[in-house]
Amino acid sequence: MTYAELESFVDDLGEPEYRTEQIFQWLHSRRVSSFDEMTNLSKPLRARLSETATVGTLTVDRIQRGIDGTRKLRLLTRDGKAIESVLIPDGDKLTQCISSQVGCALDCSFCATATMGLVRNLDAGEIVDQVYRAQAFLATEEPDRRITNLVYMGMGEPLHNYDQVVRSLRILTHAVGANLSHRRITVSTVGLVKGIEKLGREDFQINLAISLNASNDTTRAQLMPINRKWPIQELLAAVERYPLDRRRRVTFEYVLIAGVNDSLDDARQLAELLRGVKCKVNLIPFNSHPHAPYQRPAPEVIKAFQNEVKRLGLPTYLRTPRGDDIDAACGQLALAPERRRA
Repeated sequence: MTYAELESFVDDLGEPEYRTEQIFQWLHSRRVSSFDEMTNLSKPLRARLSETATVGTLTVDRIQRGIDGTRKLRLLTRDGKAIESVLIPDGDKLTQCISSQVGCALDCSFCATATMGLVRNLDAGEIVDQVYRAQAFLATEEPDRRITNLVYMGMGEPLHNYDQVVRSLRILTHAVGANLSHRRITVSTVGLVKGIEKLGREDFQINLAISLNASNDTTRAQLMPINRKWPIQELLAAVERYPLDRRRRVTFEYVLIAGVNDSLDDARQLAELLRGVKCKVNLIPFNSHPHAPYQRPAPEVIKAFQNEVKRLGLPTYLRTPRGDDIDAACGQLALAPERRRA
């Protein structure tokens, strides 16, 4: 429940308003897993809560550690579905990449998650609890470490599960609970134009990232079927309408694939396409996996592409692959059968 939903629930129980804050703090600040732990509530109230609601958590099923410090958590939902979430260290910063769906319906040809199809959406509690399970895991290994940034870039398309994603954002950023900063949360989308417009009308500002991956509709449609519904110009029009304060930019993610979108002509087209857009570009060298026929470009090709885009005036950054030895890098999250992973 969001704070507003919990207020209504508490009112229906006939309890005073201050109970909402108490319960919300127990759930999202102290992160208890049962009503019995809410010791400043009376025993009769705890009993009533147990009769009318549940407090559930994800189960940490497996933890993999990459040589670069990246860790991937395999988590099980109440109905036994598995999802993955990744912790990515970068100096004092620790970013968690969280999932919004079990699988994905959008069939991007370079993404391992697409091979699963869409199993189901996650509910807000399952999205939020990825953060809480990760923080609980960190408490056992690095007690002084905290998650500083969140990216909705794991399994699934966040704007395809719009209502639950927004509810999770409201929970995670509420001052009484986890109190995460809006400025440190990014939602990534393949380009669901209606979802981008809807997100822009919310009463909060979240960082927006667009998975672009091509500078023309022909190539993008081959890589990302969603482009047939919302071509690049429609997508860019929605991005330019997205509200940003003067210090923030939209991020365009561009997966570099050898022989597909990595030429200097592609670089020039990209710079021209995004000219005048308040943005930056993250270049992501393709992370190989057995579900796609593509290859990562040679290092000199990657560097030449970046230099050309920068030369033409577009802020461009190269994202170093993290966790690719444990299939935790961008585009690699997919749940292979247990025997194959072993």
